[in-house]
Amino acid sequence: MAVISDIEEETRQQASSSSWADADDEALASLLAKRGPMPLLEAAIDLVRRRTEFFKDEAAVGEVVKAVTAAKEKFDAEERLKKRAADEAQKKRHQEEVDAAAEAEKKKNLRKPNPGNGLDLDNYSWTQTLQDVTVNIPVPQGTRSRFVTCEIKKTHLKVGLKGQPPIIDGDFFQSVKTEDCFWSIEDGNFISVLLTKQNKTDWWKCMVKGEPEIDLQKVQPESSKLSDLDSETRKVVEKMMFDQRQKARGLPTSDEIEKQDMLKQFMAQHPGVDFSKTKLV
Repeated sequence: MAVISDIEEETRQQASSSSWADADDEALASLLAKRGPMPLLEAAIDLVRRRTEFFKDEAAVGEVVKAVTAAKEKFDAEERLKKRAADEAQKKRHQEEVDAAAEAEKKKNLRKPNPGNGLDLDNYSWTQTLQDVTVNIPVPQGTRSRFVTCEIKKTHLKVGLKGQPPIIDGDFFQSVKTEDCFWSIEDGNFISVLLTKQNKTDWWKCMVKGEPEIDLQKVQPESSKLSDLDSETRKVVEKMMFDQRQKARGLPTSDEIEKQDMLKQFMAQHPGVDFSKTKLV
């Protein structure tokens, strides 16, 4: 019990000291506003001279200088922290402006997808669904399969005619399932390559990295294909399509929205809890 009493007494003393400090600040601040820094300091020193024997001590002047020096060092440290914070904030704003400009420039260069949600380029065209990508490459009429070279790897595609530079030679936007990828000659005048996506939840911005990209916000899945699916599969596909559109717009996915709603509900039920540092995972 004695320990508890000591703690309570110490707590009361701290509260009292804080209250006195606040009152002193108010009084000194009022004098500072009326008289200014140096007159206030001079008045305080003169008061100490007249009302105490402080200056009888030979070390008194040194103590005053030490106190002023400590205050100056504290002031300089605070100013450095303010400057560092201001510099970091300015750097952050500048980076945000650069990123926003880069994103705007990137969006400006995005192309509208063709009816197959892909793109028509000079030397080939491609279309896609959530499951696969189809690439069509024009070749001279009468071309046979033995004249074609086609290498399909998990992350790379190389297609062309033997003895000539490759028509396509680059890395996929995302990886493919090589065991489910095929190519063939269609009508003797173009090579058709079927690529099965490894990730069936994302639309591709381009078929090969470095090629022009499409605007994913303008991708139009065929509703007729969705209607052919059973209800459970359709829900999954629609959820994937919604999440993809949200990602493209920088908005939360359905799972993230659900977590946010749960957190809001929990916060409403526990108003006294600090959630400022809570992160959704």
